Amino acid sequence: MPEGDTIWRAARRLHSALAGRVLTRSDLRVPRFATADLTGRAVLDVTSRGKHLLTRFDGGLTLHSHLRMDGSWQVYATGERWRGGPTHQIRAILANAEQTAVGYRLPVLELIRTADEQGVVGHLGPDLLGPDWDPAEAVRRLTADPARPLGEALLDQRNLAGIGNVFKSELAFLAAVTPWLPVGQLPPGVPERLVATAHRLLEANKDRSDRRTTTPRQPGHSLYVYGREHRPCLRCGAPIRKAELGDRISYWCPSCQKGPSDNPSGEPVPPN
Repeated sequence: MPEGDTIWRAARRLHSALAGRVLTRSDLRVPRFATADLTGRAVLDVTSRGKHLLTRFDGGLTLHSHLRMDGSWQVYATGERWRGGPTHQIRAILANAEQTAVGYRLPVLELIRTADEQGVVGHLGPDLLGPDWDPAEAVRRLTADPARPLGEALLDQRNLAGIGNVFKSELAFLAAVTPWLPVGQLPPGVPERLVATAHRLLEANKDRSDRRTTTPRQPGHSLYVYGREHRPCLRCGAPIRKAELGDRISYWCPSCQKGPSDNPSGEPVPPN
């Protein structure tokens, strides 16, 4: 699932292509909104909210989309051949005289009143890349349930919005604890440092597609643990381990990270 930095870049790309221009074509290929026609409306802006995308139009309408696991928005010059996938996977087309945005495999696509946006994103915690970022509130929410495993608390978008499996695994490694350590057992000061590190990492990665959490001292390695199962830890050399439960994947170093190991709770996946 794309994480907050990826969605932020998608919003910026769509905003650049659509904002301030009038739509010459509109096609929403989902049954509920198949008859909706946005042609002739100007796009006011496109913004991200955690892992959600909000495309706002004049007249008080917003197109809300969420990419989940494999959705995407592709932008083409109007008239250019589309290459994002077969036609039957297209869920939305928004075009102006210069640019065309095509949404592929979008599991969430709904047209709502702009005044009702809180109904789809109001549950989210502070957005790591948003103007509402509030580290103190993020810490309060993250630690509200002391018995909850850290990984689940980080993935729950109601605590802080924008973290997925990659940043979850990397943040736990940088905090030197496993994703299954209850947040109430984090050493003093660690929740605050975790939240500050999460903000720093997403800010550092929002402008680049080659995501990196390591320092220049690890040349050739962009991530500490994610995707590195069986490979040596960059700090201690121990083999990195992996645990998988549904679409939740965790990587960790059994030597560098303290706490319970390989013991997912099996609770439902938190809201996005």
